[in-house]
Amino acid sequence: MRNVRALLALLLVVTFAPVAVRTQAPDRSQPPQPGPPPALKLPAIQKRTLTNGMPVWIVEHHQVPIVQVNLVVLSGTGDDPPGKFGIASLTASMLTEGAASRSALQIADAIDFLGADLSTSSTSDASTVRLNVPVVRIGEALPLMADVVQRPTFPESELARQKIQRLTSIIQARNDPASISQLAFARVVYGDTHRYGTALAGSAQTIEGFTVADVRAFYEAAYQPGNAAIIVVGDITAARVLPLLETRFGKWAGQGRPAPHNRSLTEPARQPRQIYIVDKPGAPQSQVRMGWVGVARSTPDYFPITVMNTVLGGSFSSRLNLNLREKHGYTYGANSQFDMRLGAGPFLAAAGIQTDKTADALKEFFAELEGIKQTVPADELTRAKHYISLRYPLGFETTGDIAARLEQALVYHLPDDFFATYIQRIESVTAADVQRVAQKYIDPEHFAVVIAGDRAAIEPGIRALNAGPIKILTVDDVFGPAPNLSK
Repeated sequence: MRNVRALLALLLVVTFAPVAVRTQAPDRSQPPQPGPPPALKLPAIQKRTLTNGMPVWIVEHHQVPIVQVNLVVLSGTGDDPPGKFGIASLTASMLTEGAASRSALQIADAIDFLGADLSTSSTSDASTVRLNVPVVRIGEALPLMADVVQRPTFPESELARQKIQRLTSIIQARNDPASISQLAFARVVYGDTHRYGTALAGSAQTIEGFTVADVRAFYEAAYQPGNAAIIVVGDITAARVLPLLETRFGKWAGQGRPAPHNRSLTEPARQPRQIYIVDKPGAPQSQVRMGWVGVARSTPDYFPITVMNTVLGGSFSSRLNLNLREKHGYTYGANSQFDMRLGAGPFLAAAGIQTDKTADALKEFFAELEGIKQTVPADELTRAKHYISLRYPLGFETTGDIAARLEQALVYHLPDDFFATYIQRIESVTAADVQRVAQKYIDPEHFAVVIAGDRAAIEPGIRALNAGPIKILTVDDVFGPAPNLSK
């Protein structure tokens, strides 16, 4: 059941990071918050290379006797071939289902015996194998990791089980208005032939058709040293870990085939605002998602956008949440996010709304999305910047946290001083910067508005808004035909 629940996340093209929760709205009469913390002082990234040319990044972090080793493959779900959407995600999951002479259970038992954790994942832009292990056991754990990376066996029986899990998760998602609205938003913005318009795990149709040959073909193209790098963070030195990595990964030659990089994703043309209702009779809430194509992670506007979105919907004290939750009580929480990827991912604002307040909530959404384009008051701007700056060091507390940050630097080609100068660059964002990016990227008159809910209850009020033409969708329009597990 835990695996099935975890797979539900793969059905959501856009997810939101958790935000801090307060019991009440901030008191604007309180004295100003303390200034931001000083710039982060992080250990240097020691960059090395194995004899096969694979980069190794090492950060010494000696607080606890743990080592995190992440092997990052620079191909992800965004590189899935046409007609094979979901293959990168499935390939990553299959790596630990059998490798070298070990079965999936034997791999799990060996890792547990070492007190370690070995996991795999695939995002839009990369696939990763992560090992967390006590430093005294790293010499025993690296051979297991190397087998998973270099010698997966892709058993037919395990593939069948993985496919059933994914199809089961789709059946569950078809009955969840939040999952429906999330995928429907991606589908109407990008279309079903664009990789960003479909779920990370693929559709029922692609999943049902996957074979061991498909998995192996993607693996052989993507998992090779010329398309990968290793990140090491923990209580270890470069002098000790490099010989271990050289022994286990230095002779890895891969297949010598071009790695899959399908980054020529055509951005959809902007259209006048369109409202889509996905009918879910009896739904207790209306799940609202609205927005359009946002920006790529490489945008030069990264820091102004981060501050602007924090004001709009990126924190508990944001405008959207204070309006829809604290002032009106329409929702338990409203937020917004720019999902920045190698390609231009979506911007969207979201909330689960009390059914009989759906139309009223839409009006408040539109008001806040227009209002953010005006000059942000100085105190509100300062509060948002301090919120970001004061929380930022929390992302560097553990070896896993630091390794995850280095993954971002690797995948998105961030400069070496990015983390050290992050707070300074956030604090230098001005009100004019925020207004400029809001006017450039927030355009509610041309947003797609998706509502998954009880059509009979919400459609009359939405039509009365005259906010745009309305199109009715079914769950099958969003997910395609339902999976048939009896096959």
